[in-house]
Amino acid sequence: MSRTLALARQLIAQDSVTPDDRGCQSILASHLTALGFDCEHMQSGAVSNLWARKGTAAPLMVFAGHTDVVPSGPHDQWQSPPFVPTERGGKLYGRGAADMKTSLAAMLEATSQFCRAHPAHRGSIAFLLTSDEEGPATNGTAEVCKTLKQRGVQLDYCLVGEPSSTTVLGDMIKNGRRGSLTGRLTVNGVQGHIAYPHLADNPIHAALPAMTALTQEIWDAGNEYYSPTSLQISNINGGTGAGNVIPGQMTLDFNFRFSSASTVESLQQRVHALLDRHGLDYQLRWTVGGQPFLTPRGVLSDAVCDAIRAETGLKAALSTSGGTSDGRFIAQICPQVIEFGPPSASIHKIDEHVELRFIEPLTNIYRRTLELLLL
Repeated sequence: MSRTLALARQLIAQDSVTPDDRGCQSILASHLTALGFDCEHMQSGAVSNLWARKGTAAPLMVFAGHTDVVPSGPHDQWQSPPFVPTERGGKLYGRGAADMKTSLAAMLEATSQFCRAHPAHRGSIAFLLTSDEEGPATNGTAEVCKTLKQRGVQLDYCLVGEPSSTTVLGDMIKNGRRGSLTGRLTVNGVQGHIAYPHLADNPIHAALPAMTALTQEIWDAGNEYYSPTSLQISNINGGTGAGNVIPGQMTLDFNFRFSSASTVESLQQRVHALLDRHGLDYQLRWTVGGQPFLTPRGVLSDAVCDAIRAETGLKAALSTSGGTSDGRFIAQICPQVIEFGPPSASIHKIDEHVELRFIEPLTNIYRRTLELLLL
């Protein structure tokens, strides 16, 4: 059994559902300490964070990731227990196998191989780990980045182990992510008997033209790295449950996944202007899930792409698709942030897995990236 596979299995066996780290970071810290890293555990409430660094010189290359996983769902729907790492059919099964405990194991083993082969390498290497990525993401990477900024720590490159590939390892890397902006719209009306609509004011009827306009609006055209901004309605609620009552209020939840061609402020202003044009009596509460971030083609993306090509022969596509990640926090203190990991098709699903054939190449790609950046 390879060292990466053995460590991945050890991590998967810990039921580290957000925000409980269940000792994963201590396992990783013990290996990093043996390699000469200074490890600092940063507890924030129930969240465990780890900052580990070896060396003081620039440039500083950071591996980042999370030890927490989403809940497994019903155990009886899994072919094997979710926290019992199981190999069958050429795959390693278990919660966190793809998102992202195999990446963490590969990062550590790649660093071990690199440091032992090149003890006099230039620059420094660090690990930034949290148990709060799959949850609220308030006491994890965001807090560590705030602390590092206060200390004046300069990050030069950061490679996040999120599962970025689609079909096979190395076909895609993420060089940014879209922003996330959620709105909860409450439209007010007047409740009444459904047989006397002239004595009531149906907020659902009033909101329908505005809802249609929201879904048909072209918010922006995107750009070289981003697809056009998208608005999706996720929930609509109204009514008392009775078939003969006009509701007095309805609520609607919608979300923007937006490109760098738009801003939070511009989207908010346009939505309010649209609702006002339709004459609605409404309240609108906003939640900013994350700002878009982007790493244009450069030193780090070239290094990762070259490492992938050398290991697999593939030319990786650069993409900003998918949900948010902790890269949005790291990008505030690091000019170059890239996400790369195994295929994402099984993440957050029953029988999450990673193909065994990808584990050693993933380790090698991380090691080759270090070689390209720090030799």
